[in-house]
Amino acid sequence: MPQMLQVLRERVIGMLTAGMSTRAVTISHLQRCFREFGSASNRPHNRRPCVTTPTQDLHIQHLHLQDRLRPPTQTAAATIGLHNQRISAQTVRNRLREAHLHARRPHQGLDLTALRHRNQLEWANAHIGWRLALWKGVLFTDESRFSLYRADGRQHVWRRVGEWFADVNVVDRVSHGGGGVMVWAGICYGQQTQVHFIDGLLNAQRYRDEILRPIVVPFIHDHHLMLQHDNARPHVARTCTQFLEAENIPVLAWPAYSTDLSPIEHVWDALGLRIRQRVPVPANIQQLRTAIEEEWTSIPQATINNLINSMRRRCVALREANGGRSPPPLLPPGPPNTVKLHILEWPFIVGSLRHTRAIIMLSNQHLDMPHL
Repeated sequence: MPQMLQVLRERVIGMLTAGMSTRAVTISHLQRCFREFGSASNRPHNRRPCVTTPTQDLHIQHLHLQDRLRPPTQTAAATIGLHNQRISAQTVRNRLREAHLHARRPHQGLDLTALRHRNQLEWANAHIGWRLALWKGVLFTDESRFSLYRADGRQHVWRRVGEWFADVNVVDRVSHGGGGVMVWAGICYGQQTQVHFIDGLLNAQRYRDEILRPIVVPFIHDHHLMLQHDNARPHVARTCTQFLEAENIPVLAWPAYSTDLSPIEHVWDALGLRIRQRVPVPANIQQLRTAIEEEWTSIPQATINNLINSMRRRCVALREANGGRSPPPLLPPGPPNTVKLHILEWPFIVGSLRHTRAIIMLSNQHLDMPHL
């Protein structure tokens, strides 16, 4: 029996030392093939030969890493395979999948200019040293809209071939999500405000008279908190800023175009999920308002506390992204009734906090994060 070359022996020992199993090193597979067929060479097969070379495979991957929106048809038309054959778009997709590149719906992010990058980086550096006690003294507030029907175009239907236009497989088109409601609310460590429904457009005067004066000011004075709201026009209007100064309400400086930093954004996601899981689902505006009020009060406070605990990690992630879009911070295991995140996709590039395809679910189990 021929002796194994020394370089192969060293390679095998190195792989075994690195923790690979014998089966993974394929020694056992080679032994079995040699005993059965008397040869260690590859067995003949009837599969079609690969139409692209390894160099072309790398070139295809490089093209789509440079231009993430490049269609496979364009790459197929510009690539010649072996024996001057044209390759198909499906071949391009296969090569990209082999490189763990998959076609996914891109998220709609905000336009982050160089100035906004710099402002967010400065904000992260200024608040990365905040202790948890400081974050516990912040009232995070925001507005959000909830629609009766999901109008994001991402519903799927299970059907057989030829059942395209069957009535059971057709979803009626509903304009503007079938109607909805705009709500305002605030959260802090250990507390949460009531939800306030906003009918019509919200301007600075309504924001002051309907939200700040009757809800925010008494709540902050009673609990000695600092107000956080984003840079929406009603929030930063002179009418509201002068009113807050007159009421001695401290306001946390907040960078523009960075709504995903606020933990209340994830509470909105959790609230929307709870509403969609209701049986039956709300069928009209009044039922939707009732569902929002009931589900808001039923969100465990431990969920909110755990999100506020992540503020320093959010600042770290924002600084590591150099003020750009940052991945969601890894939350440590917490008490029961915390938010359970199932990361379905981790993007190659740094993505938005809210658009990493993370399904936020309320669970009675401890926080369970997959190993990334």
